[in-house]
Amino acid sequence: MKKTVIEFKDFSFQYHAQADPTLHHIDLTIYEGEKVLIIGPSGSGKSTLSHCINGMVPFYYKGEMTGSLKVLGKETKEMSIFELADKVGTVLQDPDGQFIGLTVAEDIAFKLENDCVSQLEMKKRVEEASKLVGIKSHLNKTPQYLSGGQKQRATLAGVLVNDVEIVLFDEPLASLDPATGSRAIELIDALKEETQKTVIIIEHRLEEVLHRNVDRIILVSEGRIIADTTPAQLLSSSLLMENGIREPLYLTALKYAGCHIEENSQPQQMNTLLMNQCKAQMRKWVGEIQLEEKQISKETILAFEDVSFGYDKKDKILKNLSFKVQKGEMLSIVGQNGAGKSTLSKLICGFYKPDSGRILFQGKDMLGDTIKERAMKIGMVMQNPNQMISKPMIFDEVAFGLRIRGVNEEEVTKRVHETLEVCGLYPFRKWPISALSYGQKKRVTIASILVLRPEVMILDEPTAGQDFKHYTEMMEFLRKLNEQGMTIIMITHDMHLMLEYTDRAIVLANGEKIADATGAEVLTSPEIIEVAQLRETSLYRLAVEMELPNPKSFVQRFIQFDRRERAKCSKLS
Repeated sequence: MKKTVIEFKDFSFQYHAQADPTLHHIDLTIYEGEKVLIIGPSGSGKSTLSHCINGMVPFYYKGEMTGSLKVLGKETKEMSIFELADKVGTVLQDPDGQFIGLTVAEDIAFKLENDCVSQLEMKKRVEEASKLVGIKSHLNKTPQYLSGGQKQRATLAGVLVNDVEIVLFDEPLASLDPATGSRAIELIDALKEETQKTVIIIEHRLEEVLHRNVDRIILVSEGRIIADTTPAQLLSSSLLMENGIREPLYLTALKYAGCHIEENSQPQQMNTLLMNQCKAQMRKWVGEIQLEEKQISKETILAFEDVSFGYDKKDKILKNLSFKVQKGEMLSIVGQNGAGKSTLSKLICGFYKPDSGRILFQGKDMLGDTIKERAMKIGMVMQNPNQMISKPMIFDEVAFGLRIRGVNEEEVTKRVHETLEVCGLYPFRKWPISALSYGQKKRVTIASILVLRPEVMILDEPTAGQDFKHYTEMMEFLRKLNEQGMTIIMITHDMHLMLEYTDRAIVLANGEKIADATGAEVLTSPEIIEVAQLRETSLYRLAVEMELPNPKSFVQRFIQFDRRERAKCSKLS
């Protein structure tokens, strides 16, 4: 019989800052060597569940606990956070928030130094941990200069060096490009197989996590466990849709075509899914979808002309970059971690100036414009919400930009409330920002820019940390703004977003533009996918499996159909 490592019994928790409990009567047992995925909509309590396991509750996040929570047989309320840290290692969704050392080796060794481990033993254990996660060749590098995937490997090594028994991953895919995300899931799987440690993953992106098998999925909603089941059972039920979680796209397509998904058909991965009987239904359904063409203005609002830039003059991040953005367009900038996507946005906003070339706004070179002048027409939502937030309360944060522009308070209240409603934040309008999850903070920063109605809005990873319901609500709102004339540029690793909502994508690799095409064209091109470290969409693989005559056309048709269907559901709700 397997050893119990985590056991919740009738466990509830209420933050001191909140009127109601976040977790209600949780009963959950996790066994040694299991790989468990915890999913749920934003604000469901899944992050609080993880904080209870690793000791952040109640040692950092204060509140009242009732019931029992045991980690490795001992009540957590009888343990110190240091005892828990020796048993449970946590890899945060933002690796930068976990670095302490000046080099990767120093950072990995930090816990060992605190424990007064001898230098000889320390070097041996750092080398072993770094080798296990594939970061050994980077031990002398500064953590901040690593790629997103390398940072995650370094933080994981810092957890494993202490030989913890439980490894907890908090949204490990949030900051990673698609190919690096796939490798991260493969790394987690290999870690579990090699060490037999208990692995817990908290993540919104279900399809990406199921790139490798998990033993169980725990579905959390409104602070309660709704399901504790296998992937096959969950994917063959209606629970994901009912709780605002996006199911794998290939399953959605099969369901639209009228195919019945059963547990014994093994739906958790496409290579295990039995679907030969669905080919005729799929072809019939695809043939009935009508493609729509969006009319884009021919007026150029923003243009890059041979722009080059490097933080170090000898090492260019962007190289001779040229492209145009049309007024009223919705555009994606995609590519691997470190390709220059975020740097591009900082050049547009004036945080940096190009080393050569020009950036034009409505035909005028912006070189002489100040950051403030650019901010009057271009809004920027940064990737990390903590770098934007300046007020303690949600309402005041969203109202800040309007107030400094001299808007009267009655209009401020009206516009802030409207924007908070759209972003799913209206019920929290009187909350302190400190009580929000990372995903909710992200929505606050988006709301603070949306409320200003800029001509061009740039969003850096807008869907990171967002559940499917809020993703859909927000993107539908952005689409409506776009239809009213706002130009929207999204820097993203989310290939679903690129496919569903943007008219075309600029693909960067090593600081150069390698493609300017529709999302469907990008994700059905093996050459672009390989060079830019993207990931082939499961829709394309489904079309090939179904022997459909034009896989690229199928991807385009599905995306338009799915968006129309979800927009209908959004209006009904």
